[in-house]
Amino acid sequence: MELLGSTLAATYAHPRPTPANFLPAISAMASSYRDCFPHCNLTHSLSLPWRPSTYYRAASNSPALDPYCTRSQRVSESTMLPFVSNRTTLVTRYTPDDWYRSNLTNFQESNTSRHNSERLRVDTSRLIQDKYQQTRKTQADSTHNLGERVNDIGFWKSEITHELDAMIGETNELTDVKKKLERALMETEAPLQVARECLFHREKRMGIDLVHDEVETELLTEVDIILCCQERMKLHLDKAIAQLAANRASQHELEKDLSDKQTACRIDDKCHHLRNTSDGVSYFRGVEQVDAMVSVPDTWAKFTHDNILRSQSERAASAKLRDDIQNLLVVTANEMWNQFNKVNLAFTSRVAETADAKNKIQIHLAKTLQEIFQTEMTIESIKKAISDKCAFLKVAQTRLDERTRRPNIELCRDMAQLRLVNEVYEVDDTIQTLQQRLKDAEDTLQSLVHTKATLEHDLAVKANSLYIDQEKCVSMRRSFPSTRRLVGFC
Repeated sequence: MELLGSTLAATYAHPRPTPANFLPAISAMASSYRDCFPHCNLTHSLSLPWRPSTYYRAASNSPALDPYCTRSQRVSESTMLPFVSNRTTLVTRYTPDDWYRSNLTNFQESNTSRHNSERLRVDTSRLIQDKYQQTRKTQADSTHNLGERVNDIGFWKSEITHELDAMIGETNELTDVKKKLERALMETEAPLQVARECLFHREKRMGIDLVHDEVETELLTEVDIILCCQERMKLHLDKAIAQLAANRASQHELEKDLSDKQTACRIDDKCHHLRNTSDGVSYFRGVEQVDAMVSVPDTWAKFTHDNILRSQSERAASAKLRDDIQNLLVVTANEMWNQFNKVNLAFTSRVAETADAKNKIQIHLAKTLQEIFQTEMTIESIKKAISDKCAFLKVAQTRLDERTRRPNIELCRDMAQLRLVNEVYEVDDTIQTLQQRLKDAEDTLQSLVHTKATLEHDLAVKANSLYIDQEKCVSMRRSFPSTRRLVGFC
């Protein structure tokens, strides 16, 4: 394993070789034998009178030999017999060569350890500097990335804020237009009620005046136009309600996204300004292994971009709907006003025609009454004439009757007799003629009376029609919502 900044492989990176042990193994004790050969009992064979014990006591007290002692040897030392004789010094386990070699080995190991330690210190110092610079660069890169992230969040925050303000303004404007449309829809109820009441009142016309005239045609057209305008207004009102719901949904998404970005901006800005000396810096073990991310930069930016595009689309649809509603209010107001004027003109023309007909009927009725009076006078004169002729007839017939009493030859058909006979026939014929004329005069009088009754009835019908059209209908139609109110203004 090569270290950063080192030219040679550090020896401390490899396992330390086991130093050569020039001393004999201390485990050649009775306890060691017991451990290796449990089936043999060598206790008595090793307890010899010539066994030296000096070395073992010195080795147990010498710290330089501790690394060379095993556990079994230390255990054996604890069970050694006390010092018996100085002769044991003559029997040592090592030779001078062993002693010199052991010193040389220790010296070589010391040089090697110091050399390795020196290289370790130099490499460690270089490693610390390199890692410090690398760590500072990594932290600077992270800080720079956090700053760019804060800038990105700030950019999208400004975009969302701008779009949110535009959407709120559009929603408020659409709400105002919706209220105007509702007011305009309410204003159409009064003209519709007036038109229907006019049709209802005109059903009370009598006789020949109960006619499907131009006024009735225009009234029916007015009712149809108002109903059609109301249907279009209701349709656009439903569209406005649905569009307002869509606007508020887009606004809610923008507000939620803006709130999330404000929170993220606050957190990232706090992280961006954190330093090694800042308060609140602590260890959070294993946090780097937690992966709770739900998006990547592309999907993160696309999410906000899609929200803004959706809001812009809804805002464009809302603006178009507002324009459609404004145009609809103007068109419907013009249609209803034009039809209102047409109905009023039809009423004016019909009232003039009815008034003219009524005046003519009154003239004819006056003439008929005058003629009835004259006819009655004529009948009276005919009756008087007949009465007068009856006296003449009576005289002539009395004369003829008296002359029938003449005696014998005096019953002569003379001129007087012939004249009296002719007189009776003439007077009787005159009476018959006068009676026929009396009958004709009476029939004429009955006809005049019937005509008078007809004219009076027709006059009453025309008066009723005039009252309905002029007093009821036209008076109700004198007030009509203004264009300003029909387009939704108060």
